[in-house]
Amino acid sequence: MQITKRNVELRVENSLMRVYVAAPKAAGKYPGIVFYSDIYQLGGAIIRLANYLAGYGYVVAAPEIFHRIEPVGLVIEPDDLGRMRGNDDARRTPIADYDADCRAVIEFLQGESSVSPNQIGTLGFCIGGHLAFRAAFMSEIKAAVCCYPTGIPSGKLGEGIADTIHRVSEVKGEMLMVFGTLDPHIPENDRHTITKALENANVPHLVVLYEAEHTFMRDDGYRYDSAATTSAWFEIVAFFERMLAN
Repeated sequence: MQITKRNVELRVENSLMRVYVAAPKAAGKYPGIVFYSDIYQLGGAIIRLANYLAGYGYVVAAPEIFHRIEPVGLVIEPDDLGRMRGNDDARRTPIADYDADCRAVIEFLQGESSVSPNQIGTLGFCIGGHLAFRAAFMSEIKAAVCCYPTGIPSGKLGEGIADTIHRVSEVKGEMLMVFGTLDPHIPENDRHTITKALENANVPHLVVLYEAEHTFMRDDGYRYDSAATTSAWFEIVAFFERMLAN
């Protein structure tokens, strides 16, 4: 499916938040996806992931998660200095601000003429996986995909300690968790804690594991695993198709 690409401007608490929107070119009504990047924001690797999903028939809206700190359009380089910068931006962002951004993107999607307003999901990577998990607390989110989400058991997300692991019972939809078993940022104990919390809260969920490292879906990094990425996309597309079908 061919897609269109554009940038829109949202104002959240007087901060300009750029949102990259990829959508099917053909006229119609499609599910909307709140799409979260990793700490490097909207660089080429993340944009390609957003475009890929849009091609399956979704209106994908990807906000710049550090818009209160960084200039509009800034891409943080995925290197040692960029990692320091991105992690520092994350630490300086209040958790309530992330939640406010989520609400703004949901409302944007529901206001789009090409979006089925009752068919909203979310997908995120790394810190974005954690943000996608929190997005699932919003009543509008019917399906959430969290790819190697960091900091959920520890509460590491932004300024202060995130209460994510203690709010799992607030999830209204279904969850798909994508993990790499070689990922030191989400060791087996953390994966078990997340899965157990979902089970205890009776949240419908699916966990898929790959013998892969952290950020294995970024095609510009040394940890990229094309086979695992292809398999993960198969699971993600099938999950969204089942959960967000009109």
